Amino acid sequence: MARPLLRAMTRRSWSGRANLPEGPFIAAANHVSYADPFTLLHFLIDHGGRYPKIMAKHTLFTVPGLGRLLRSTGMIPVYRGTEQAKGALSEAHARLAVGEVIAAFPEGTVTKDRELWPMVAKTGVVRLALATRVPLVPVGQWGAEELLRPGGKLLRPLPRKPVTVIAGPAVDLGDLYGRAVDAAVLREGTARLMAAITGLVARARGQLPPTHPHDPRVR
Repeated sequence: MARPLLRAMTRRSWSGRANLPEGPFIAAANHVSYADPFTLLHFLIDHGGRYPKIMAKHTLFTVPGLGRLLRSTGMIPVYRGTEQAKGALSEAHARLAVGEVIAAFPEGTVTKDRELWPMVAKTGVVRLALATRVPLVPVGQWGAEELLRPGGKLLRPLPRKPVTVIAGPAVDLGDLYGRAVDAAVLREGTARLMAAITGLVARARGQLPPTHPHDPRVR
């Protein structure tokens, strides 16, 4: 239902199809707008005919209409900071085990960086990748923030907005597989993932990223 609307509202520049595996994988993208889950899904569906399941914060499932849509399409609620958070990883693990694709935003929310660059991410996506050993594909996207500004509530469909989405090669985590999954390993894997995503965002924007990513924990 959303794809014809997105085609009418956007001018798409997509690349990296060859980096999307045939089997199960995790697509991990930067998060600049509440519109970018739609552009990410559009890219993944059009580039491989795969219908990924997004790991999304649980509050979205309480929104009238949207919550029902998310549940009916098999999306996975993430209860951050609670014991139920482990259930989301278990559900994602099960989906990957039967060959599905998982889409996730490692930052956990729309970036808090003032210039909308990727910020320091949470480690859950890398934990999932290490547990399943499926390819972890970084995706950089830019342009969805013009459709729906961060913090905004009004969609801006006209004029058509340029949206760039780039999938990169899978992040190499091979040297981490044989190690205990502790905080150091998760931080290392997450740093590699976010460096790859940031590089793709820089290509999409045609700009150099900041030397150090914004850390929302540091005030």
